[in-house]
Parts: sequence; C-alpha cells; structure tokens
Amino acid sequence: MRYQITGKHIDVGEALQTHVKDELGAAVQKYAERPTDASVIFSKSAHEYVCEATVHLSTGLTATAKAHETEIYAAFDSCCEKMEKQLRRYKRRLKDHHKDRTAPVELMGASSYILAGGTDDEESEPETLQPIIVAEMETKIPSLTVGEAVMQMELAGAPVLVFRNEKKDGVNVVYRREDGNIGWIDP
Repeated sequence: MRYQITGKHIDVGEALQTHVKDELGAAVQKYAERPTDASVIFSKSAHEYVCEATVHLSTGLTATAKAHETEIYAAFDSCCEKMEKQLRRYKRRLKDHHKDRTAPVELMGASSYILAGGTDDEESEPETLQPIIVAEMETKIPSLTVGEAVMQMELAGAPVLVFRNEKKDGVNVVYRREDGNIGWIDP
C-alpha cells in the first residue's frame, strides 16, 4: 500500500510516519484485502491536532476518518480507530449480503463547479440570475448498486453521493435526511 503522510504547517517526523504506516497498515490489512493507497494529513486547529485519513480500496470504494485531540499521536490513534470501525462495518456488510465485488468500480468522468454564494445584503438585487462560477474541477461518478452507494456515502462521511445505478444505468443520488434516514433519488 502506498502512503502519503503530510502535515499542514506541521513537521511530520520519521517516528510519526513509521507509527502511521505500522498502525494504519495493520488496521486496514485486517479488514480490507487489497488497499491501494492511503493519505494521512495532520494539521493544527487552535490547541488541537487534527488527523484526516483517506484509504482507497481496490474495489473503488473510499473510507475516510477524521479526529481531533490535544496530542498528535492521540489524534492519529483516534482517527485510526474510526477507520478500523468503518472498515469492519464495510466487511460485515459485504459478508451479510453474500456478495463480494470482484471487478473494480467503474468510474465515469464529470465536471464539478463551485458557484459564488449570494451576498448577505438583502437589499441588493443580483444583476443576473446566472450563477458566477468560482472554480471548475473534474470529478468521478462511480457505478454502484444502491446498497453500495449508501455504504460508500457512510464510509466517506459525506452528506450526499451521486452515482450511476448499475441496475438501471441512470444517475441516482443518495443523501442523509435531517431525520437521520437515508434518502434515494431515482429519476
């Protein structure tokens, strides 16, 4: 597995990098057969250290975890514990459904845009109804079943996931509702 261990305005020493590789490698190897790469980013927010970890699996699914602690090693250990819990749930769900994805998830390219937000001044009227594009990026839309999409959304900790439905071959959306349930949009 490839590791990318970085720090935002923090020096990440060799000892911490070795600790991350050993602990995260053991946790991921325990529940995921073929992890491809892992990215761990350390940063500091006020008096706390923040650790964000992302692990890409060969099936195309991605697991993410984030933790805040007052010590940098404790932040990583807490993040690694969350990652291990997510991967354990992922593996249990695959076993519960008696199916294992053998082929990697097919990805379709799409454009992603960031639009400028409205002004706080309620009295001013916008000159045009066309939104102002701040940034344009390339994104990937996975081809998944609805169950896999829900699992991917939960693994990523995302509030919404756009995916191509393998069964109906159309673009669908799953999202977390305010009442805690999962919503599914199938146009």
